Amino acid sequence: MTGRALGCLPAKVLPRQPRLAGLHMMNRIAPARLNRSHVDPGALMLGNDTLGDCTAAGLLNHMRAVAALGGWQVQADTNDAIRLYAESTGYRPGQPATDQGGVEVEVLAYAARIGVHLESGDYFPLWGSADPQDRNALALVMAGMGAVYLGVQLAQSDMNQIEATNGACVLEPDNHAYGDPTPGSAGGHCLLGWSYTGLADTDTLDLLTWGVTQKATWGWLKSRIMEAHGILWPQLTLASGLYPTGADLDALRVQNTEFLNNDA
Repeated sequence: MTGRALGCLPAKVLPRQPRLAGLHMMNRIAPARLNRSHVDPGALMLGNDTLGDCTAAGLLNHMRAVAALGGWQVQADTNDAIRLYAESTGYRPGQPATDQGGVEVEVLAYAARIGVHLESGDYFPLWGSADPQDRNALALVMAGMGAVYLGVQLAQSDMNQIEATNGACVLEPDNHAYGDPTPGSAGGHCLLGWSYTGLADTDTLDLLTWGVTQKATWGWLKSRIMEAHGILWPQLTLASGLYPTGADLDALRVQNTEFLNNDA
């Protein structure tokens, strides 16, 4: 069995937090399905088996997933994730009492201001939040930005079911056979939405977490989700047009600039 730690603290809304709702791309109807079975997103554990660094691991895995869509890969390892976790949350390596997890928007704000430092260079994301209960928006972010950065409230039944099956299961909202299905009874977790078979409650998503792909229904996500964010990495922009361009990109840059100026 694989160790699986949590570490996403309750969702916050920061002053002038960037939002995706005003972008033209968010007015579209999302693809009916998003099949990426031919792409290996390169998800890694990145220390999340022993540390509550899922917010940092999720950010690095987002970069890797986007790069994979372009046919290449960003090199990142556990030390990179731990460094980002420490810098963005106050965790001090070697001091377990400081392993308290992270707030997604604070980690995103740190990365946007200071950068994600890897051997290949420094990466500065542009980001914006989406309504976590807007399924069309979540699907659009997956299709248009590579993956959606999610914060969920996991139930104890979720953790028990994953442990019992070593992840070979489809998470559903009423999995009470495995214990308490109350959202948050296990804790908060950061993971990525990567692909989906359809948009109905019973259709399934592929979620990137703990270095693997975990399946869950949209109904499960609706029950457990607390926040959702779209992330652009300008250094990883694909010639194929995966990312928003033109007015949408300009608008997101303006929002991020205003947010960082306000946050200074």
